[in-house]
Amino acid sequence: MSAIVLESNLPELKMVNRGKVRDIYDLGENLLIVTSDRLSAFDVIMNEGIPKKGQVLNQISIFWFNRMADIIPNHIIATEVSDFPAVTHAYRDQLEGRTMLVKKARPLPVECIVRGYVSGSGWKEYQQQGSICGITLPENLLESAQLAEPIFTPSTKAELGEHDENISFDEAVRLCGLEIAERVRDKTLEIYSRARDFAWEKGIIIADTKFEFGLMDDGSLIWIDEALSPDSSRFWPKDLYKPGGPQSSFDKQFVRDYLETLDWDKQAPPPPLPPEIVNKTSEKYQEALFQLTGITL
Repeated sequence: MSAIVLESNLPELKMVNRGKVRDIYDLGENLLIVTSDRLSAFDVIMNEGIPKKGQVLNQISIFWFNRMADIIPNHIIATEVSDFPAVTHAYRDQLEGRTMLVKKARPLPVECIVRGYVSGSGWKEYQQQGSICGITLPENLLESAQLAEPIFTPSTKAELGEHDENISFDEAVRLCGLEIAERVRDKTLEIYSRARDFAWEKGIIIADTKFEFGLMDDGSLIWIDEALSPDSSRFWPKDLYKPGGPQSSFDKQFVRDYLETLDWDKQAPPPPLPPEIVNKTSEKYQEALFQLTGITL
């Protein structure tokens, strides 16, 4: 099994951000995004890495970015270490399979979330208010029920350790401007609808997902960050789907469910994850990759 990369260590390169999962380096004109094996739950980074998680996330993102390139351009320049600048080649063992060389863009101040099913924070809000992000939904929906049409429910982008907040479309317009807000809403729904239909044929329900978009210097809009991964989405096995409660999943919901059984206040420091939880989570990530793309690690 490949070594777990909890943190990349590339001293010759300029690190500009270490996020919940990704380490980002500035290469001048472009960025290098290294997807680690870190796992965050409830916005707290766990102490244990998940074997091969970073490679799974990276490979799934590359798959979807390529598959949706006719809908919207994305930030990818290269995905193989041999195609990266020479200064990176000494770090091949850390970068292989988990890294993208990407264009620089100015990220929009909102996360673009699309929900096809009522789950997670959306389910909690629906129970209290009958709506999600100001969108009124039919009465008496079950938890995990499919919506008649996907809905666009943006959120703010919180700093590391803080929680994102769901916002209305009107608030997204205030933050981004009407034209950009409408464009990202439309692109979000279009990408999700195509991905949902593809994944359905592969036996996976994509219940919801979140996208990030950025603006290039010339004002053009591109898709950045990650694409329809088990970290940015809820993936459910189609053959086990049954509305009326939480679902089995291919994503880190498995870890969230375990943590919910503990007496933990969801603040750092995190509790330790048992080896069986770590290994089962790794298996779930790899299963999602294989089921969607046919790739094995």
